[in-house]
Amino acid sequence: MVSKVPVVLLACGSFNPITNIHLRIFELARDHLHQTGLFKVIKGIISPVHDKYGKRGLVRGDHRIAMVQLAVRSSDWITEDAWECEQTHWLQTVKVLRHHHNALLHQHRIMNGTAPENRQFLKEEHCSDSSQSISVLPQLKLLCGADVLGTFHIPNLWKDEHIEEIVGKFGMVCISRDGAAPRRFIYESDILFKHRRNIHVVREWVQNDISATHIRRALRRGQSVKYLVPDNVIDYIKEHNIYTVESEQQNINEILQPLKSQDDMISPLND
Repeated sequence: MVSKVPVVLLACGSFNPITNIHLRIFELARDHLHQTGLFKVIKGIISPVHDKYGKRGLVRGDHRIAMVQLAVRSSDWITEDAWECEQTHWLQTVKVLRHHHNALLHQHRIMNGTAPENRQFLKEEHCSDSSQSISVLPQLKLLCGADVLGTFHIPNLWKDEHIEEIVGKFGMVCISRDGAAPRRFIYESDILFKHRRNIHVVREWVQNDISATHIRRALRRGQSVKYLVPDNVIDYIKEHNIYTVESEQQNINEILQPLKSQDDMISPLND
């Protein structure tokens, strides 16, 4: 029997706030990869974007991280990661992928006894073959909305070498919603077409129009967002009075960092 390839899913975005749909796309992606018979999803990571991303209405990272931490309590395989948000500046998507890939690689080396901190241990235990693998390095895949594929076509928004690295080295799992034409986007891009087998398009048949923008609007107006956002996240928002008319004016005169640098863009699905 051929062993299934372990996979870690990484979602980058504002999560302002995190919604039930953000969690749902992880479940959709995991089901799809498992149904191929080739993969075993072992972990999901939610990485909130840095405060300096420049998006209108983006509240402080500590609040967004706290809300994600509360939201993932209901999951036994999805976790939050604050590394991206804790950097001194905004990072391009590909650099966040590189960080998490390196973290997985380091963990893999420790498990195999080849990390520097394990060398002395191996000598003391008289291991005869420290190069023998006892685990498989997980693949890291970017989880996003299929509409992100369309942004790859916007001139100067992404660097070609970054697109090549994202789809070629890591791979993507893209959740398709109404209005997105992911297969057309792939066909019209030489880079995407070249790596089309590394792009998994997942159709969401249960349609929804939930977005963090809609959630913030409802909260500003004192309307209920129950069943759209985890209850513990709603409680946190109310306790800290996070989303107000004033908070929505945050970064109102700012230009998104990707547009300033003509570089990467975070997935619109992960608003």
